[in-house]
Parts: sequence; structure tokens; C-alpha cells
Amino acid sequence: MAKLMTAIRGTPVQQCAGEIMETVPAVMRFLRTEIRDHGAPFLSVPQFRVLVFLYRHPGASLSSVAEHLGVTCPTASVLVDRLVRRGLVDRTAYPQERRRVALTLTTTGAEHLHQAREAASVRVAHLLAGLSRADLLKILEGVTLLRDAFQGIVTEHAN
Repeated sequence: MAKLMTAIRGTPVQQCAGEIMETVPAVMRFLRTEIRDHGAPFLSVPQFRVLVFLYRHPGASLSSVAEHLGVTCPTASVLVDRLVRRGLVDRTAYPQERRRVALTLTTTGAEHLHQAREAASVRVAHLLAGLSRADLLKILEGVTLLRDAFQGIVTEHAN
């Protein structure tokens, strides 16, 4: 690891990594605020993250939700219980394993998620509206490259 750090120090690779480390958390804070304030004010950020995870991974287990959130299974269970009581998530027992459950979004949960994401997307578009077409195309290219660079890793960790 030390050799790798020495090899990339001061290079465009390190500059990109530094900018990503600074920019992504700021963007995520903005999105969380927008979703909470305008999209789904009754959802906590962890609850919203559960909905997004279940949208991407229908039928996921409670332990995979806990792992995604970085919390214990009992903590994830409390979050999921609240979402189930609100009618946003369904919990179904696996026929082969009584103690294991499959979690999926309800139609209402999917609608709330869509509304929250749409509200945040509108705010992002509003912020970007002042940029030139050339700058927007640069951002689009950069975000696409970033997504492609991380896609395999994110998919690998989700399984």
C-alpha cells in the first residue's frame, strides 16, 4: 500500500480521488436534506436508505439491509418494523427457513420513494440550470465515468 501511495502522490489519479472524497459527501448531504425537507419529510435518512436498498434489491434479507446501513440486525429490524407498520415495506417468511424473511417495497413504499427522488432531482436540475451546455456535458461525462468505475465494486459488495 505504501508503494502505491508513493506512486500516485501528486498525480491526476490522486487529485481525482481527493476531489471525489470532498465532493461526494457534500452532494449526498444536499440530497439527504432535499429528500427529508421536500420529498419525504416523515422518513428518516436511514429509513429512506432502506427503501432505496429494497428498490434495488427486492427480496433482500434483514441482515443484508443491516450490512448496507452499517448497523446491527436488531437496529435494522426496528427500522424495518416501522416501515412495515407504515405500509411501505412487506415482510415475507421464506418457506424453507422460517427465521429468514424477504423484504420488498409495497406499492405505497415505491411511490414514496419515487416522490422523494423526484423532488431531489428537481432541486438538482434547478441548481444545474445556470450552467452552460458545455459544462453540463462535462459533468455528465464525468459522472458517467465515475459510475462506470465504481459499478463493478458496488455490485460485488451488494451480493
